[in-house]
Amino acid sequence: MRPKVTVVGAGATGGSTARRVAARGYADVVLLDIMADFAAGKALDLNQAGSLVGYPPNIVGTGSYEDTRGSSVCVITSGFPRKPGMSRDDLLLGNKEIIEIVVEKLLDESPDTILVILTNPMDAMAQLALHVSGLPRQKVIGQGGILDTARYRTFIAWELGVAADDVSGFVLGGHGDTMVPVPSYTSVAGIPVTELIDADRLEEIVQRARDGGAEVGGLMKVASAFEAPGEACAMMVDSIMLDQKRIFPCAVQLEGEFDIDGTFVGVPVKLGSGGVEQIMPLKLSSTEISDLKKSADAVVELVKIMGI
Repeated sequence: MRPKVTVVGAGATGGSTARRVAARGYADVVLLDIMADFAAGKALDLNQAGSLVGYPPNIVGTGSYEDTRGSSVCVITSGFPRKPGMSRDDLLLGNKEIIEIVVEKLLDESPDTILVILTNPMDAMAQLALHVSGLPRQKVIGQGGILDTARYRTFIAWELGVAADDVSGFVLGGHGDTMVPVPSYTSVAGIPVTELIDADRLEEIVQRARDGGAEVGGLMKVASAFEAPGEACAMMVDSIMLDQKRIFPCAVQLEGEFDIDGTFVGVPVKLGSGGVEQIMPLKLSSTEISDLKKSADAVVELVKIMGI
């Protein structure tokens, strides 16, 4: 029997993730949505695309959790987007109900699965998923840092007129406003970025990365980012399913690392078949540590609102 990966939420990001995972060819993909016909239609479209580009038509679109049984990895993208006039608490509590239901039903069918959480506010939703699932912390991982890092690397590449592949670096902390850049670990073909871009301009680039999702949404008006988030999710699934041992910035529950305990925070981790196999140690400055703790405090406040 082929391995199975489930993607919950057949919207733009869920469809993008499902397509990319299916195109890798190593697993069957289940695309699950409360709107079963919509999921089935999107899966049909993706399967037909596969016949054109060469991946197997093994995507199932469904509204039934029974079809997810035996999934090695479950990616959760479902949830309400933040709309004009919606408070942060409204978004938080609305998506809390969704995550609780989705996680419980997924675990009923796949008790040993690894959860990848994308639903916003991602860090808090990942902490909720860990709480609801009872899984070990290695098996509940938030996706946000890879996306923020992609934006950060792209903007640096544009600033310097270099290939994005030559930009190496990552960001820590929460997804979005509380993102913590680490210029001391950012380089371009091995050259420290601080030798290439002055501090004020680098901070402008960092701020644009923090606002990356809002910038895309503001330009698109009726949608939000989905291609880069889909690729980021697929890369995480690849590293887990293929035991690639890649190092990615992901949100995990820290238990004393970086002097933070019991809170989901984005840090560099090694992803393999066991999920988070190692939290990578970093030598951070006092300012970076302070910013990382502030990011963790922001997650704690959201968790308090949810009452978990």
